[in-house]
Amino acid sequence: MHRNMTRRSFLRNATLAGSGLVILSNSQSVRGTPANSKLNIAGIGIGGRGAANIQGVASENLVALCDVDEERAADTFAKHPNAKKFADFRRMLDKVHNDIDAVVIGTPDHTHAPIGMMAMKMGKHCYCEKPLTHSVYEARQMAEVAQRYKLVTQMGTQIHAGNNYRRAVELVQSGAIGPVREVHVWLGANFDGPAKPTDMSQPEAPTDKPEVPKGLDWDLWLGPAPYRPYHSKYAPFGWRYWWTFANGQLGDFFCHFCDLAFWALKLKHPTTVEAEGPVHPESTAKWTIAKQEYPARGDMPPVTLNWYNGGAYPALVKEKNVPKWGSAVLFIGADGMLISDYGKHKLLPEDKFADFEPPEPFIPNSIGHHKEWIEACKAGGPTTCNFDYSGALTEAALLCNVALRSGQKITWKADELRAIGSSEANALLRRPYRRGWKL
Repeated sequence: MHRNMTRRSFLRNATLAGSGLVILSNSQSVRGTPANSKLNIAGIGIGGRGAANIQGVASENLVALCDVDEERAADTFAKHPNAKKFADFRRMLDKVHNDIDAVVIGTPDHTHAPIGMMAMKMGKHCYCEKPLTHSVYEARQMAEVAQRYKLVTQMGTQIHAGNNYRRAVELVQSGAIGPVREVHVWLGANFDGPAKPTDMSQPEAPTDKPEVPKGLDWDLWLGPAPYRPYHSKYAPFGWRYWWTFANGQLGDFFCHFCDLAFWALKLKHPTTVEAEGPVHPESTAKWTIAKQEYPARGDMPPVTLNWYNGGAYPALVKEKNVPKWGSAVLFIGADGMLISDYGKHKLLPEDKFADFEPPEPFIPNSIGHHKEWIEACKAGGPTTCNFDYSGALTEAALLCNVALRSGQKITWKADELRAIGSSEANALLRRPYRRGWKL
């Protein structure tokens, strides 16, 4: 950046040039220091996975860091002693919003939307861990607000930045296996080990009331969720397996594995969703089998997306002699099949594709998932997992659980954000917030 150009004039010029950026606060005048080319970032949720996100943006200027668990966040706080330190993100954003350009969110799922919405309504670019939100309604709201304020956004599906997914997408989109009408996505074991699809038992909520660990503000950790006593089965890790805070193994991994299907087949919103698995009012399903139907997209035919988690494999793995990878995405085309996981892919049957020459790469390799977002915040341009794309991906994931918990096959009206003729399903599209919390 030219030394005579202020930060505000730089961002204004970028906006006028059609970059999609908005005019942000004049950080240079607030700090009284010369403007520089680094992005000014606040991090919320900086322990665990959040610590990795902060490391991913550590090349920039970390203005403020926030976490409700002082002990868990201690290492990240120590690595960035110049960043202002907070426990409550609301207080942090009130205090430093004039000093920052963007936020990075690494908290549990149930607080993603309240944090992201507050920051984006202040005009801040946003990076948020997956799944984007806890409810279908929140995902749509996050996508709409990001678009309304013309913000640069990215969901933390880091595998999307790998070369393996890019090469797999190129094979599907170049027609290597012909038109695809069927996809199967399976995830091996649960965190607690494999479950049997015949097992309908589910964990019960704990009833004992241990002391809250030192340094943890339990009320802030709960955020918009209804109050319940602290328990180690909820924090710091087990929250993923309780409906109040998350969406189980499906919510954890659908956005990683089905990302490949969404990208390769240009999926957006399903027309029908159905699911089976154990249903419990408190704990998330130990296993789920779900099916979604998607309409034709341009010259791509309608497609059925099948999901299996918790130990179940699709029957065709054995029927079609497909490698029994622990977790995988299997595209079934008119002229062959493609199987992929995070790091490798293979065309099937192998003998048919023994002499196959893959197409010349046409999807550029990523400069890095966090770096894509950083560079787009500075200079404009798209990100690969912006909230328009990742919001729809999150909606699709969470609709599987809506179908499961409602006990109904959903006919989905995406433009109206409702399930046709199902009050049970519609009641699960959003959640009540505790008093004092809002989007």
